[in-house]
Amino acid sequence: MQRLTPAIMIQGTGSNAGKSTLVAGLARLLVRRGLKVAPFKPQNMSNNAAIAVDGGEIGRAQAVQARAARVAPSVHMNPVLLKPETDTGAQVIVRGQRTGTLRAKNYLDKKAALLPAVLESFEYLARDADIVLVEGAGSPAEINLRAGDIANMGFAEAADVPVILAGDIDRGGVIASLVGTHAVLEPAEQTRIRGFLINKFRGDAGLFSEGLADITRRTGWPSLGVVPLLPQAAFLPAEDALDLERSASGPASLIIAVPMLSRIANFDDLDPLGMEPGVQLRFVRPGEPIPAEARVIVLPGTKSTIGDLAFLRTQGWDIDILAHVRRGGHVLGLCGGYQLLGRAIDDPDGVDGHAGTVAGLGLLDVTTVMSVDKSTVLSRGVHNATGAPVEGYEIHLGRTQGPDCVRPFVTLDGKPDGAISSDGQVQGTYLHGLFTGDAFRRAWLQHFGVTSSLAYDAKIESALDALADHLENYLDIDRILEIARSR
Repeated sequence: MQRLTPAIMIQGTGSNAGKSTLVAGLARLLVRRGLKVAPFKPQNMSNNAAIAVDGGEIGRAQAVQARAARVAPSVHMNPVLLKPETDTGAQVIVRGQRTGTLRAKNYLDKKAALLPAVLESFEYLARDADIVLVEGAGSPAEINLRAGDIANMGFAEAADVPVILAGDIDRGGVIASLVGTHAVLEPAEQTRIRGFLINKFRGDAGLFSEGLADITRRTGWPSLGVVPLLPQAAFLPAEDALDLERSASGPASLIIAVPMLSRIANFDDLDPLGMEPGVQLRFVRPGEPIPAEARVIVLPGTKSTIGDLAFLRTQGWDIDILAHVRRGGHVLGLCGGYQLLGRAIDDPDGVDGHAGTVAGLGLLDVTTVMSVDKSTVLSRGVHNATGAPVEGYEIHLGRTQGPDCVRPFVTLDGKPDGAISSDGQVQGTYLHGLFTGDAFRRAWLQHFGVTSSLAYDAKIESALDALADHLENYLDIDRILEIARSR
């Protein structure tokens, strides 16, 4: 009988328990021990996506985990990606390719049909790995979603993968969340969980020893460690919009305002700006005005351009943006944010909602026509104003054309992209990830009198190494490997 590739699944007692970060840290730790690691998440729900080397979309967290594992990101690392477009519907991406949009109830009815594709991707990765690190989604305690589950216990049982349950003590109630999860699981699922860990601990862990013992007494699960909160983990690209407030907010010479759109997407574009000592990145929450002292407004990507155009107007941000431009302020639109800046968005087939045409902000003389064809491509080129090299990726529906496109923002693979207003105040591009490049970011900030001192890639690598060191110190790694090899 062929021996199965070792694998372990990190599930959490809830969303934002730190599963993605734990997998990234374990990936870097095990790679440094000489193992070939494959990260894997069966089903993800996020509007923060990345482009894999094989050309399709995966969750941003899996791209970070691939980097931690020092392997190229693949669509097999996240075979099912759900990108919410409304409160009840999401675009469904299977192995990197858009397959359509489903309402939540329709997806619940059909998700079990995706299990074969999920298992095939898992086996594909396992064939060429020493260990597969699997990340769950949400919580296995969501038993109302258990039927046909492919994200947590449904996958773990189908693939015969042992589970470690992570509890987030920073939110409080961690004992109840771990014991409560045990209480609602089926006996076979309880047994599949081989241990638990406490994440994001603050203070003296020795004071929690009785709590660990009580969790073990009530569940039968051994403790695999207590992981203190690690500040450097905040440098890693976030996947959840709940993490948007992580950016630095101290005094700075340049204030950049970012309206938090209701379907904000790929907001990790802005992470490098938030790390710059000379920049204060302010995320403007619904109900708040865009600060008048901001010199730059960045309109981020969005999963629903037309929907967020209406949302933006409901907040009164359109008035703030127009006033900002009249005062001489600058605006940069990224992807969906670029589309918002045009004169109109035409959606003849209802790709982004109801069919029809809506007026944009009118700050760029361009028009976007939505289409079912989706661009997902890695790109590189130059920033036309400075000649600085740029590279990143495109993920968008629609094509944008108009007179202001004669002044493209960048040239990508020999083709112009984006537009700039005649006075240079308003600019837009479809390119995501451009601020991760030190040369471009340095040139762009210099225009506003800010000297960049950040080496972004080095910062990320340092954070991953610090995370690996941290987990090595506080988790029973040998026991975790023993569990992974027991399948």
